[in-house]
Amino acid sequence: MDIIKPRTLSGFMELLPGKQQKLEKMMEILRNTYALYGFAPLDTPAIEDAQILLAKGGGETEKQIYRFQKGDSDLALRFDLTVPLAKYVALHYNELAFPFRRYQISKVYRGERAQRGRFREFYQADIDIIGDGKLDILNEAEIPAIIYRVFRGFGLKRFQIRVNNRKILNGFYAMQNLSEKSGEIMRTVDKLDKIGADKVCAILIDDCGLSEQQAQEILKFIAITGTNEQVLAALEGYAGQNELFDMGLAELKAVTANLNAFGVPEENFAVDLTIARGLDYYTGTVYETTLLDHPQIGSVCSGGRYDDLAGYYIDKKLPGVGISIGLTRLFYVLDEQGLLNPNLPSAPADALVLPMTEAAAPAISLAEALRSAGLRVQLYAEQKKFKQKMSYCDKLGVPYAVLLGEDELAQGKCSVKDMRSGEQVTLSPQEAAEYIREGLAGSNGPLILE
Repeated sequence: MDIIKPRTLSGFMELLPGKQQKLEKMMEILRNTYALYGFAPLDTPAIEDAQILLAKGGGETEKQIYRFQKGDSDLALRFDLTVPLAKYVALHYNELAFPFRRYQISKVYRGERAQRGRFREFYQADIDIIGDGKLDILNEAEIPAIIYRVFRGFGLKRFQIRVNNRKILNGFYAMQNLSEKSGEIMRTVDKLDKIGADKVCAILIDDCGLSEQQAQEILKFIAITGTNEQVLAALEGYAGQNELFDMGLAELKAVTANLNAFGVPEENFAVDLTIARGLDYYTGTVYETTLLDHPQIGSVCSGGRYDDLAGYYIDKKLPGVGISIGLTRLFYVLDEQGLLNPNLPSAPADALVLPMTEAAAPAISLAEALRSAGLRVQLYAEQKKFKQKMSYCDKLGVPYAVLLGEDELAQGKCSVKDMRSGEQVTLSPQEAAEYIREGLAGSNGPLILE
């Protein structure tokens, strides 16, 4: 039989066990944080009817979607988690309680060109709050608190949640008689961090058809900076000219006014008029989060308010607000930058029980006793030499080896070796469990180093 050379497809990521444990730790932090705020877990199918997924698609989405036939069925892999959510809410509308709060951490698929840090299969970690007819602005104010707690849970301190409101932007463009071009303008302005003000200005003039004066007025507006209080004060100078602008300003004030109550420090939050989000379905507050010491990474968490989640699938107005973290890309970049804590425990077990006699029952009982005490325990069953057993324990990074030989059996005890310090003690199973627990307590640190 010919041997097929194993390979992983371009744009798909496979991790060795140690790194996979760290990715799982990130997911655990996300799940625990989302649950703290009353979000329920959701898992939608990876494969959907292509008509469902493409209802809001077209253009680039249709080019990038993985689509295939199975019998008479026209199927596709999900492109993101938002469209399947829209279908889910429409399908189960009569069974759900609103506002409906869900989180989902799942893989999505995009057939785009694979690049460094850009994948064709990747995890997204989303939360959304869906209202029935209405959704109070307080929900939009709560989102930064959730983002803040997530990134502090990762161990980060120097990050900034940047916030704007699309109503402010649309209202401002209406004042400039540019409403018909507002979407095109916002998509261009959204590139400011990547290409700079001069190139944005050139695109606004050459591609969007604006005059030099109009382009400069836009750049002047989005260049308003300062403290949150100073930016809001500057925006007051535009108030009273457009109803939509005034509504957006009131919403932005409401979001910032609740920061302190939600426990978000001002150094981690900034009103930024350059934030527009390229997607047209955002209608209110928009968010982007960046790591201050690593601007090259770009936004690591983004989202916003939308007023019609499921209009393609149900005759109901279902407004919502949500954010998404591109988890695979974030993990890849953090690992590449050396920001993942190398000392964070990544072993699959807390202890490895090593039988040193032929009798299996005592070792099984010991492993079960340690597991009952809340420890993750692997029982080593292979008939190897002692040195090979210890080498296996060391290679896995298991912090404690628990030895059970003739002497230990005679005493009703076990020997516990700390693989990090080399210290070895003989203890009862109950004492061993407590010893290991105490040793593990000081080994946890932040997931990400700054």
